[in-house]
Amino acid sequence: MKQAQHRLTMRTSGQGLYEVTREVDAWVASQDFQDGLLTLFCRHTSASLTIQENADPDVQRDLQDFFKKLAPENPRLYRHSTEGPDDMPAHIKSALTNVQLSIPVTGGRMALGTWQGIYLFEHRTHAQDRELALHLIGEQAG
Repeated sequence: MKQAQHRLTMRTSGQGLYEVTREVDAWVASQDFQDGLLTLFCRHTSASLTIQENADPDVQRDLQDFFKKLAPENPRLYRHSTEGPDDMPAHIKSALTNVQLSIPVTGGRMALGTWQGIYLFEHRTHAQDRELALHLIGEQAG
């Protein structure tokens, strides 16, 4: 049994879904694992992770629109306002989505479906530096 860890750091430019599939896939491929389990963890309380369709960008736009309606940026709705009107809605969106994903690794590759991509879901309005912790455990190739 082998384990590997990595930190993936990225800068967002505001609210949206940022695909990280290629970066994660490249790291997994470089680890020389045959089979295992990849865990991704978002180290923030106002951003999250999701696996979504990566073929039609309307999916990402519809998700963003839905969450904006679900948790609007209206300071009259929330007590927590220290970090700005987008912060408490960002915490709600993060609570309703995932901060951790588990993805099987088979034959040295993530076992994602044909149209699935891994996304960092940024919930804050302004640019942010975000960090993802990656942990891979499994059997070495060969």
